[in-house]
Amino acid sequence: MTRRSRAELCRIAEETFGWTQLRPEQLEAMEPVTDGRDVLAVLPTGAGKSAIYQVPALLLDGPTVVVSPLIALQRDQREGLAGTDAPDAVVINSAQRAAQTRRAWDKLRDGTAEYVFLSPEQLANDEIVDTLRAAGVSLFVVDEAHCVSEWGHDFRPEYLRLGTVIERLGHPPVVTLTATAAPPTRDDIVARLGLREPAQVVASFDRPNLHLTAHLFHDDDMRRAEVVERAVELSPSGTGLVYCATRKDTVAYADALRARDIRAAAYHAGMKGADRDAVHARFLDGDLDVVVATSAFGMGIDKPDVRFVLHAASPASLDSYYQEIGRAGRDGEPAEVALLHHASDLNLQRFLTSRRPKPDALRAVLGALSPGEPLTPKELRSGAGLGPARVTSALNLLEQAGAVRTDAKGRVHRGELPAGDAVERAGEIAERQRQVVRSRIEMMRGYAETTDCRRRLLLGYFGEQVADPCGHCDSCEAGTARAPDPADDGAAAQDGLDSRTTVRHPEWGEGVVMSTEPDRVTVLFAEYGYKTLSLDAVRQNDLLEPVGQG
Repeated sequence: MTRRSRAELCRIAEETFGWTQLRPEQLEAMEPVTDGRDVLAVLPTGAGKSAIYQVPALLLDGPTVVVSPLIALQRDQREGLAGTDAPDAVVINSAQRAAQTRRAWDKLRDGTAEYVFLSPEQLANDEIVDTLRAAGVSLFVVDEAHCVSEWGHDFRPEYLRLGTVIERLGHPPVVTLTATAAPPTRDDIVARLGLREPAQVVASFDRPNLHLTAHLFHDDDMRRAEVVERAVELSPSGTGLVYCATRKDTVAYADALRARDIRAAAYHAGMKGADRDAVHARFLDGDLDVVVATSAFGMGIDKPDVRFVLHAASPASLDSYYQEIGRAGRDGEPAEVALLHHASDLNLQRFLTSRRPKPDALRAVLGALSPGEPLTPKELRSGAGLGPARVTSALNLLEQAGAVRTDAKGRVHRGELPAGDAVERAGEIAERQRQVVRSRIEMMRGYAETTDCRRRLLLGYFGEQVADPCGHCDSCEAGTARAPDPADDGAAAQDGLDSRTTVRHPEWGEGVVMSTEPDRVTVLFAEYGYKTLSLDAVRQNDLLEPVGQG
């Protein structure tokens, strides 16, 4: 990339969007986009990730497709562009009137729409993909890209089909954006979307202005009372968020807070769209003290002065937790982050990961396909007699098993692998995915229950090695965080286990050392997830053999 090209990006940013300065990491991610390369950018909340595609898009000939997971997020992104001199941006989603959708497509076809916001489910429609292909898409953006890994396997399987969509569009440059992605999530994004040697821009995950605490409860009623008390106590400091595991809890906590004269509202995916929009607007306008929500709230929310985030239950992973606490203190001022954990919190997550693919669904999809006779997804759904989500989930696994493939026109071809072998192999793939997910659950439990420095554990999960306690979490303040012992200094390094070293385990194969402590090492194994091992056990049983740098 030449200096002139970098200067051109800065000029466009100022003249079109009014940004007088771009951050170094923004420019670092923009540069390869204009060179036609794929990009994976992991930048903290508030770092201006949207600019990474908005500016280069104006140097490319053709519309930019932006895949966003939530209708509210699509609307926010479009409205953000409306206040600038940028070309037209259109949103196409199920919440719009038919006339609005027609106008959006007309703008795309006549070339006046530069940015097109869609959901992954809409890109499962062959006609939509064909229309985009005809329009000559020049840039494909996946916002909140961690959803590819966290949701794609079960919850919204259409995320795993985006790689096929990208190829059908001729593989324009792809930009993937997220605020939270540990190394396995980043690898998953690259693999699932078929990114081609992407430039990866990963900023530090440290948010030193956040005061981290966690509290273990054995009585759920006591925890509920404590959540309410903490929200009441913290409310005078500014706006706050309370995250809950269930929709029912959001309503119960909001009612309890209103009874204490706190302006609180519940938010969850089961509410009517207009009601969710109203809560969203009141939150941004400062008309609410607290929003009590499930994980459905907050993605893409741009409110800099959130002063506290409470978790009334532990989420399924530190990826999700980091994403949600990242909504606090975006202005750089101090903010309070508290996790109120009960040992049973993660039982639900373990139960959800115990679900296995249904062999009947896999066989139905295979049975609908004949060698040499490819089918469109619509034809396949009809032939298999299954709904869209079940067919998509089955296809994802069968493609990974090598039993089917999707061509550039979106048609599904049957491979030569016998049905019995295909079903067995798909089951093995699903089991490996479950093991990785469960390891994330265990890392979440470890964070919630540790007496060591929380920030050091959190950053280690994301691959950032920190030797000293942070001094700004409850463990450090209680004096339980372990400071480096000069006698043990470099103990792991003496075994060749520095952070990011590739190692080999006799049972779990190759892995990457994520973090080291005086008495333990955490290793990420591609097919088995995170494993925390005692250094004594490693030495006594010769468990890890260093094989190189990750």
